[in-house]
Amino acid sequence: MSTTTTDGVKVSVKPAFWPERSQPQSGQFAFTYTVQISNVGTVPVQLMSRHWIITDGNGRVEEVKGDGVVGKKPRLEPGEAFEYTSWAMLKTPFGTMRGTYFMERQDGQTFEAKIAEFVLSLPNGLN
Repeated sequence: MSTTTTDGVKVSVKPAFWPERSQPQSGQFAFTYTVQISNVGTVPVQLMSRHWIITDGNGRVEEVKGDGVVGKKPRLEPGEAFEYTSWAMLKTPFGTMRGTYFMERQDGQTFEAKIAEFVLSLPNGLN
């Protein structure tokens, strides 16, 4: 799990291996990740876009950019949180993800909320 706070936005991520969507014999390893975005600041914020950097166990990097998350651009009042689950496919049983959410305040100011790096791994894969 990873947690980081940037300018009043706390981002926590919990990854998990997804065996039902994986085909290890074909080099397909699926992982889910549940993200909770919390406004721990004093002003409303809205998530406008995302930028993920996904690195597999061979060092291959894939970048994913897009509007919002899971088709939404959540607006969070102070004290509110938004949670969603998504997934990523790797060609290796181990990898990492990190990134940023592009956020906007009510007054139009923008900033990037960091998503701390977290590990994608088969259960007991690092033992």
